[in-house]
Amino acid sequence: MVSDASRPFRFGVVMIGDVTASWADRCRRAETLGFDTVLVADHLGRPGPFAALGAAAVATERARVGTFVLNAAFHDPLLLAREVATLDALSGGRVELGLGAGYVRSEFDALGLRYGTAGERLDGLEEFLDRLAPLLADSTAVQRPIPLFLGGNGNRMLRLAARRAQIVGFSGTTTDRDGRLSLIGGSDYADRVRHARAEAGDRAEEIEWNALLQVVEITDDREGRAEEVRRERAPHLTLDEFLAAPTVLVGSAEEMATELDTRRRDLGLSYITVLEPAMESMAQVRSALVSTQWGYHPT
Repeated sequence: MVSDASRPFRFGVVMIGDVTASWADRCRRAETLGFDTVLVADHLGRPGPFAALGAAAVATERARVGTFVLNAAFHDPLLLAREVATLDALSGGRVELGLGAGYVRSEFDALGLRYGTAGERLDGLEEFLDRLAPLLADSTAVQRPIPLFLGGNGNRMLRLAARRAQIVGFSGTTTDRDGRLSLIGGSDYADRVRHARAEAGDRAEEIEWNALLQVVEITDDREGRAEEVRRERAPHLTLDEFLAAPTVLVGSAEEMATELDTRRRDLGLSYITVLEPAMESMAQVRSALVSTQWGYHPT
């Protein structure tokens, strides 16, 4: 059991659908279902994150709003500080800022940017953070500091996250040269968590540890449904490795709630993020947690 195993759960949803007339209603729905954070990614061909999050902030009252995550290579620190500070003021201090080094080569190519090696992209991210921090500190943002989310899977990225971020996330995936993702198994994921917590040192209990769920399936046939999904999504993993991965949640709502509590106790994963298509299913799991003594107290 980790020392921060009793931290209350928090739930976020990454809104991946198009921004249409229903956007505000979808964001309100997330808040009504009990999600604590409404998040938007930063990929070409998808909605612009700050316009979308501004609308989300206006549509909601309690939910925090955040980027999950911005590709630092696509942004200028001075201009980004302005956007973040404006959104934080507009939302009444509800912003979370997620940043990353980027992993989709085709997006860099489309913008005429050099993709470089993973190490070079991380060099760029570190430099970006160094320039951004004083700009945010001197901005009109309500929060001091703006909560910073960093995450990934590799040693260097997790080291950077553990030393500088308030929220550290685990992708639970490996990435090939072109940005294609592959899920890792439960034992490898646990190794990544141990590595990050060791790098955090005395900060480990202060950090909020995040897991992005890639698979959320409510079913009465846990192993049968998991095997179907494994064959499609992660044929390189055994069924046991697949089910043990904190990116995967399969079973009844009650079984899934128990599994989340186990992962929080063993790994400290208390901030759980899902993609929008899994929002309604995860709301059922949240309800199962609320009905237990497991430390989830909805706000």
